[in-house]
Amino acid sequence: MQDEIVNRVAQSKLITFNLEDYYPKGERMVLDIKDWLFEGFILKEKDFRASVEAHDWGQYEGAYVAMQCSTDAIIPGWAYLLISLKLGAFAKKVIQGTLVDLETSIYQSIIEKLDVSEFQDKSIIIKGCSKKPVPENAYLFIAQRLRPVAKSIMYGEACSSVPLYKRK
Repeated sequence: MQDEIVNRVAQSKLITFNLEDYYPKGERMVLDIKDWLFEGFILKEKDFRASVEAHDWGQYEGAYVAMQCSTDAIIPGWAYLLISLKLGAFAKKVIQGTLVDLETSIYQSIIEKLDVSEFQDKSIIIKGCSKKPVPENAYLFIAQRLRPVAKSIMYGEACSSVPLYKRK
């Protein structure tokens, strides 16, 4: 007599939290201001303001935008503020930094607003693999957000998870 194969993972009460499920749709764009600088390094206010005014801001409609300068120029703080005010009329989110910084900021906003009450006293696995660009910090954010409510937190997949936290 053969024993029936039982899928214990499917029968468990573990809840898999997949950060990919929270990845918001929308184009990610980088606005590099180096071309608005004299020789790519010096900000001349009059010329810079003219470049800002002449720029096609409509191309950022509904996008997530990271502003940066890819040269080692020293950019005064007001320059990024000026650009952000122009972008704010079109973009979903604007940050100063890289695309990784942008994704981190997006996820931080999402996780801060997340209702975690459904995870109260549950055993949770934070899924580790993703096909979308989930930033490393997003895993830290969700672990910290779930800790006060979760019974336990693991990382990985149900078949091979790493225990991280267990409420005493």
